[in-house]
Amino acid sequence: MRTLLNLIWLVLSGLWMALGYFLAGIVCCVLIVTIPFGVAAFRIGAFALWPFGRTVVRKPSAGAMSAIGNVIWFLVAGLWLAIGHLLSGIALCITIIGIPLGLANFKLIPVSLMPLGADIVDADDRRVLVAG
Repeated sequence: MRTLLNLIWLVLSGLWMALGYFLAGIVCCVLIVTIPFGVAAFRIGAFALWPFGRTVVRKPSAGAMSAIGNVIWFLVAGLWLAIGHLLSGIALCITIIGIPLGLANFKLIPVSLMPLGADIVDADDRRVLVAG
């Protein structure tokens, strides 16, 4: 079922959202100072391509630098990517078949706003089930 949902997602929403993340990653990698933001954007872009079967887990060891980075990310790219997820999710929820895809878009909003200090892991990973 995950594979089917991921394939439908890829066509209807995933490819377009991932391109947005990859564009943000390329822009961030232009300057040396913002390379960590670019890496985070590429990581979330890969998650946006194939989200079903994976989940986001916050790192308990993320500190103040991660929080400061998230504020900068929010101002530069996070808000626009979150708006893209919100609009795409609303559009997908209009149809009954699109509701799971719209909910997946809504699931991506928190990580699009604050990507630093988060890991994207397989949902079947035992460590996720124990820690979550």
